[in-house]
Amino acid sequence: MKIPFTYIARNLWTRRLTTALTASGMALVVFVFAAVLMLDAGLKKTLVGTGSWDNAILLRQGAQTEIQSGVSRDQAALIETLTEVARDGQGRPLSSKEIVVLIGAPKKGDTKPQNVIVRGLSPVGIDLRPQVKIQEGRWFQPGASEIVVGKSVNANFANMAVGDTIRFAARDWRIVGVFDGQSSGFDSEAWGDVEQLGQAFRRVAYSSMVVKLVDDDALSRLQRAIDGDVRLKLDVKAEPAFYEEQSKALSTFLSILGLTLSIIFSIGAVIGAAITMYSSVASRIGEIGTLRALGFRRASILVAFLGESLLLALVGGLIGLIAASFLQLFTVSTLNFASFSQLAFGFYLTPAIVVQSLIFAIGMGFVGGFLPSFKAARMEIVDSLRAG
Repeated sequence: MKIPFTYIARNLWTRRLTTALTASGMALVVFVFAAVLMLDAGLKKTLVGTGSWDNAILLRQGAQTEIQSGVSRDQAALIETLTEVARDGQGRPLSSKEIVVLIGAPKKGDTKPQNVIVRGLSPVGIDLRPQVKIQEGRWFQPGASEIVVGKSVNANFANMAVGDTIRFAARDWRIVGVFDGQSSGFDSEAWGDVEQLGQAFRRVAYSSMVVKLVDDDALSRLQRAIDGDVRLKLDVKAEPAFYEEQSKALSTFLSILGLTLSIIFSIGAVIGAAITMYSSVASRIGEIGTLRALGFRRASILVAFLGESLLLALVGGLIGLIAASFLQLFTVSTLNFASFSQLAFGFYLTPAIVVQSLIFAIGMGFVGGFLPSFKAARMEIVDSLRAG
């Protein structure tokens, strides 16, 4: 004979204060657990969304980042002759030779400079990123000492508004626009003319090269063509794959931090659930004896008390998830370990995170409630009725 679910829920409602306190503790743990997963998902979404699968990025062989890379002008000219590179209506290659450098700029309300990526590119480079749209002002003019900044740079750094002038590389640069990278990594960059930035930083080589591919299979053919030419000691990767690699170090750090915090907090939550269930068993010894006398088996008693713990955990998990969902309204800015620059990204709640968080909550409920439930199921009828 099974114990009705309404009996389980009613017992939790009867002990409202204890239930609320225990559920709150579990909600806090699930909130932290979900928040870290959302932060990691937001990081990956931002960086993977930075690139396009239609584009390939070329870097010096063995280079992990654009800042470490170097592509000579001769190599860039050879790449543009390859048939795997798409062309426009006039037969010109859809390629962007780019220079990537770091500058120091203070954040708003702070005097300590933080690294900001400045990317030199051509108008073709802008066209290769169709998701990037000008939000305020206009694009920079080729040949001018002008830059445009991403919306995250504009929002978080001082003197980065349209009309402001900043100084770096012994030159004054006028900010003429703010662009929206659609929550991609480009939002944390500033863009200017590649030749002007090359002259200012005295760069004789490019940092990287981005090309549009002619078709879906062109990436592998491009890699074979490069491998077969001793002059082209370059690595080629799909843009999203490259930017995903850039997230690995920071993603690993966030995962380890989140796991550590979740384990520490979950120990407290499990202990709280166990105390709650032990208290429930101690106060209902007579009731347990009565249930046994009415014919309910030990397994039914075990399932009933364990069900209370699982339901308690589920309530706490749902509360924690609801609270964590509001984090999607916020954006954080931190150091990207790959580029040593500031990167802005948000929290991102996915169905997988919802499932993982609820499983985590139910797991805490099971661990915290199993021993008290087992104790309740092992009680003898006579002893329970006498104690009650």
